[in-house]
Amino acid sequence: MSAPPTKSENRGVASPRRARIAERTLRTDRWWQAPLLTVLGLAAFVIYASIRSWVRTAYFAEEYHYLTPFYSPCLSDSCVPGSSDFGTPLGELPMIIPLGFLVLPFLLGFRLTCYYYRKAYYRSIWLSPPACAVAEPHRTYSGETRLPLIVQNVHRYFFYVAVVVSLINTYDAIRAFHGADGGFGIGLGTLILVGNVILLWAYTVSCHSCRHVVGGRLTHFSKHPVRYWLWTQVSKLNARHMQLAWTTLATLMITDFYVMLVSSGTLSDLRLVN
Repeated sequence: MSAPPTKSENRGVASPRRARIAERTLRTDRWWQAPLLTVLGLAAFVIYASIRSWVRTAYFAEEYHYLTPFYSPCLSDSCVPGSSDFGTPLGELPMIIPLGFLVLPFLLGFRLTCYYYRKAYYRSIWLSPPACAVAEPHRTYSGETRLPLIVQNVHRYFFYVAVVVSLINTYDAIRAFHGADGGFGIGLGTLILVGNVILLWAYTVSCHSCRHVVGGRLTHFSKHPVRYWLWTQVSKLNARHMQLAWTTLATLMITDFYVMLVSSGTLSDLRLVN
């Protein structure tokens, strides 16, 4: 008589209820492409954002009031003149600390705990599982019930901070309607900042936590027509949450890169008005 299965053998792909297949998968298509592209895409953003957040150069075009979102809000005496509309309560910061350190951890937390990003890096980095019908290498599974994954449950609180940051980004976009002579003006940078903040709002409000805020804890939608209407609109955006997650990573980099080019004098802003 064979020995009873151990605790670890009762879980995951080693479960006695799973078919005994020697191969890792019977799939013959290129199932590995999606997780590979996901890793490359996320790595590209993390590397770019990390470098730009620490270099402390070319992040504010004073002539047109273009401030990159990676440095907003800039609340330190280390910030260049004109970039600190909300004051400088933090004083000088050592070079090891990014000037946007107050909001960057919360934005990172909002993205890391996002339902779509969980799926993305669970599959592509932790290989849990890497694709449908492909066995994962882990022999045990505890879900999001213990550290570190239990932290995923604070996603709703990161959402509230993300709303505040989106309001600050909106302020920066409005401020970018600034002409060289100090009056009203519109440049290509203005359109880029506005387009970026619109997409950031779309990504933020398409979040599952936003759906819960506007339509959760209701027994009868018919008694709450306004909240039901808001819930249906957010649900429509929620269906595009994955696309918005990737699009906003791209627009953040494009916005920062354009502000860097203009503020460094590498490129002259294309002016449409003034």
